[in-house]
Amino acid sequence: MSTAAEVTELKRAAREAVESSRDRLIELSADLQRHPETGYREERGAAVVADWFTGMGLPFETGLSRTGVKARMTGGSSGPTAAVLGELDALLLPGHPLADPATGAAHACGHHAQVASMLGAAMGLAAVREQLDGDVVFFAVPAEESTELEWRRELVRAGELRHLVGKADLIARGAFDDVDMAMLCHTASEGAPRLSVGDSHNGSVVKSVRFEGRASHAGASPWRGVNALKSATLALAAIDAQRDTFRDEDAVRVNAVMPHGGSAPTAVPDRAELEVVIRARTVDALRHACDAVDRAVRSGAVALGTTATTETTLNYLPHHQDPGLTELCRANAATLFGEAAISLGAHRGASTDMGDLSEVMPVLHPFTSGAVGDAHSVDYRVTDHAAAAVE
Repeated sequence: MSTAAEVTELKRAAREAVESSRDRLIELSADLQRHPETGYREERGAAVVADWFTGMGLPFETGLSRTGVKARMTGGSSGPTAAVLGELDALLLPGHPLADPATGAAHACGHHAQVASMLGAAMGLAAVREQLDGDVVFFAVPAEESTELEWRRELVRAGELRHLVGKADLIARGAFDDVDMAMLCHTASEGAPRLSVGDSHNGSVVKSVRFEGRASHAGASPWRGVNALKSATLALAAIDAQRDTFRDEDAVRVNAVMPHGGSAPTAVPDRAELEVVIRARTVDALRHACDAVDRAVRSGAVALGTTATTETTLNYLPHHQDPGLTELCRANAATLFGEAAISLGAHRGASTDMGDLSEVMPVLHPFTSGAVGDAHSVDYRVTDHAAAAVE
């Protein structure tokens, strides 16, 4: 058992090692920002991480859930294994000024800075690894964002994936079986405090709905058709009508888009499709909101006489952080940045697959500053890579 003075000295040595790599880490974060890739397609980012692990002499695995890269640093004596994570993927946001012109991918959530911070932690801990009681896993993980869902569903149907999002797929494959706790640091939106500690997040369910009717000539014989588009629009109206049935404390959010609503205005639409995302703070609240959406879908089908088929997928479990890790993070951050720079977390309506991980082990998920704009928007980008990645 190390004394308080010895722990302080180890932290100083680790910090100096991180600082010695500051310029490289800043350039790494900026480089990954310039080369965004969507989930389960992060080949370049995975190769960059693998190169860093090779340079550090860390043994690692690749190809975990398609693109994950996992390294292990063995400590000087036995103890728990802590994982430091960095999420590889970007969003699909073609209008973003830094979007890839070929794919439309853009880092509008700051994951590139996470990867740099994960590798920075590896650089720091390498300086004190002989004094570590336990091991550290450094894990570049794929597909935190919920994008390209139909392509991912096809991969699940083909048996290549088990889940739509990365950490759930990695858990199912046993990639976290040798880990006792996990953490990452995420950039927040513009105006965020220096560090926010202890936030929770909604869980999320995705429903893909298909209404099928019967086509007919929209001018000559519309009465012969069965209008799938009107079924879908009625279902959307019924979903909106449910809003005041959701309790405020459950933080329910229901958002939908209509990827298909007919082929031409001259024909009664025989097919319409909805993609619905349902978020809530607890599993019970998710079930309640899902039941409401299912009733709305049935009402739209019954009203017009269409057939509705729904495919439901659990996207993320609700996310909660471990109180012990949260307090440890708060105390360390206060030492680095001062108490005034630290904000105690609140509940956020967004979702993360760290929620899936929080169901099987203690997790930590603070938010840091360093970005401008609103997350997941075209004006979001990391401008202070030192704050977002190094510090």
